[in-house]
Amino acid sequence: MADQVVDVVIAGGGPAGLSAALVLGRSLRRVVLIDEGKPRNAVTRRSHGFLTRDGTEPEQLRMLAREELRRYETVDLRHDTVVSAERAAGGFFQSHTKEGLRVTSRMLVFATGMKEKLPEWPGLLDVYGRSVFPCPYCDGWELRDAPLALLGSCKSKLLAHVQLIRTWSRDLVVCTDGPAGLSAEEKEQLHERGIALYEQPIAALASSDGQLTHIELEDGQHIARTGAFLTDTGAHEATDIPRQLGVGMEPRGVYQTGNHGLTRIPGLYIIGDAKHAFTGVAGAVSEGYEAGVAINHALAIEDW
Repeated sequence: MADQVVDVVIAGGGPAGLSAALVLGRSLRRVVLIDEGKPRNAVTRRSHGFLTRDGTEPEQLRMLAREELRRYETVDLRHDTVVSAERAAGGFFQSHTKEGLRVTSRMLVFATGMKEKLPEWPGLLDVYGRSVFPCPYCDGWELRDAPLALLGSCKSKLLAHVQLIRTWSRDLVVCTDGPAGLSAEEKEQLHERGIALYEQPIAALASSDGQLTHIELEDGQHIARTGAFLTDTGAHEATDIPRQLGVGMEPRGVYQTGNHGLTRIPGLYIIGDAKHAFTGVAGAVSEGYEAGVAINHALAIEDW
């Protein structure tokens, strides 16, 4: 593998990376897709909002995609992790993996996504992905009209979060685990709509078999709730290899990219959550398709 040059190496086998691999495989491009098998949504029981697959388990979606890709003989799927990459002679990229694989490629795509750094509230891990979620578009319908809580402050964006979650349930409280950062007028807006605001520190999330039962505050109050959404999961880039290659960061903590995920480094693309922080399954698939088409066009021009 190290002595041969493939067209594209894709680091990350989530919806974005798999979609890009499918487009490139169908374009007769030699692709090596390298994925460690530790997706961001591993705790999620169902994926939603993706036509024809609404409610499918995330791992089932990935399995179906990998089975489809195996039909394309130019696509090589590897269970491994890209640990470093550098520019090689002639403008190529050389990627190195945890298992000792070295692959030289004309183009390099990072679809490695984000990792979470969740708040350290006791009990959160027992309910995360089961009755407490980060994305209302993914799981809000299942919690419609339930007694919900919005957890965390997120300061300047807090009111926007409240307005959004209220779409799915009017039985809503806000627990900010400290000062909410809301103006007096904004607090009055919550009060007028019957949304209680608790700024006391959160002591724990109580649950039974993954089902949230109540929120315990440091002052001893117990707030009965059956579901909740987080304002912030502490998401950060899963890999810093693009930064080492010279890609800058946006103020919101994602890599700087241009059209189709192309970075300032010729031939280096970043797509999916690594580009946007969160795209959802449908958005990631769309972005992978778009990047795959752009990469094949660039390779076709180069071949000409």
